[in-house]
Amino acid sequence: MRRAAAIAAAVLAAGALPLTAHADVYGYVDAQGMAHFSTVKLDARYQLFLRGGDRAFDAADLMTPGKLTGPPPAPPSPLVSALSRHPNLKKYEALLNRAAHEFELEPALLKAVMAVESGFNPGALSPKGAVGLMQVLPATAERYGLQGDRKKSLAQKLADPNTNIRLAARYLRDLRRLFPERQDLVLASYNAGEGAVQKYDNQVPPYPETRNYVKLVSEFYRLYQPAPTGRVRMTLPPPALSAATAPAPLPDPFAD
Repeated sequence: MRRAAAIAAAVLAAGALPLTAHADVYGYVDAQGMAHFSTVKLDARYQLFLRGGDRAFDAADLMTPGKLTGPPPAPPSPLVSALSRHPNLKKYEALLNRAAHEFELEPALLKAVMAVESGFNPGALSPKGAVGLMQVLPATAERYGLQGDRKKSLAQKLADPNTNIRLAARYLRDLRRLFPERQDLVLASYNAGEGAVQKYDNQVPPYPETRNYVKLVSEFYRLYQPAPTGRVRMTLPPPALSAATAPAPLPDPFAD
């Protein structure tokens, strides 16, 4: 979970950009079908996918230039097809909605984390061993009571989409309890661990990977957030609250 395979090559720059700014998102799909993202155009493979800003649009309009008001969108690219209409987004939507309801999260947040972590690839495996759609580390799974047995290893169990999504949602729920009203710190903790956030006085750690991760997930969160009319809306985030005193440790992971 500390480093998703889907963004392993795309989070090494732009770490000094303000976290509250709307970031443009660049990306490409490699030959293995994995999506890579960055907040800067790292090389010629990266094409503009999301333009930072406050505007609303239909997801289908991402495929049709000229339909949006304001700045024109990027030309259609494999990323648009891969993520805006990714078949796995619909395939796992029921699991995402169920986990979101169970752990009092927004489906848009789970979708955004999944998009950046794995590009909706259930077989994603990071160099550090993070597994599946939400790139959950085996150590995190063990923390929540998941263990391997004679029939299946821990990694095999964690690769199950239902288990993977539910564990990630539970962890995000606990992080929200630890850092209430601070989604930036929730996302930073998901990427770097809550200990790293606390080490830097409840601020996003100054790691380029983590700062870019927070910006990337925040942009996808805006993309997947539905407006009341059923249109997809990109909105400005609420003002960040000032850092509070060090919060208490995470609640007992085995408690409901």
